[in-house]
Amino acid sequence: MRISQLSAASGVPIPTIKYYLREGLLPAGEQTSATRAEYGARHVRRLRLIRALLEVGRLPIAAIRKVLAAVDDETLSMHHVLGTAHYAIAPEIEPHPDDEAWHAARGEADRLIADLGWQVDAQAPTRDELAQVILTLDRLGLPATGEALRPYAEKAMELVAEHEIGVIPLDRTREEAVEALVVGTVVHGRALDVLRRLAQESASARIFGISGTSGD
Repeated sequence: MRISQLSAASGVPIPTIKYYLREGLLPAGEQTSATRAEYGARHVRRLRLIRALLEVGRLPIAAIRKVLAAVDDETLSMHHVLGTAHYAIAPEIEPHPDDEAWHAARGEADRLIADLGWQVDAQAPTRDELAQVILTLDRLGLPATGEALRPYAEKAMELVAEHEIGVIPLDRTREEAVEALVVGTVVHGRALDVLRRLAQESASARIFGISGTSGD
């Protein structure tokens, strides 16, 4: 297909496709003449992944390039490829190893992960992210131990094991697997947050009774 057809098939404007080509995010098409190239299904898949990383994952171009490099490196395992994408969409947390409170929070996070028997890389940014959550809880005077977070951790693993990992199409292309991971992680995360808040309102109404309309 020509670039105009690629644009129509992917929903990505032609100028944006040309930008991705210049940045090396999208492989060049097959050159059929000095001014014409042909594109195929792999280009459509790559554009879908780029859009997922950019629009859903909110990743900068540099991070997208790193994820795509992992996708294209056939020597890397699927676990490594998915991990690269997963770490890329995690928020940046600045660790403070010299701060006593931070050190204690990171210790709680590491102990919880170890007690659960989870296989998580020692340098995973999500460890620092969990430490930041524990530190915030502590500063607010709320239960701030790994044990206090265990019920959330166990439910999280149940959801992931029974619903999320199973929908990643590991029998298809690496682009499609990473796209499913990014979209699933971000969108399901939002869905879980919304459902928790809905459940909180319902539980409050049941326990404390309904007196008037919410927001009055």
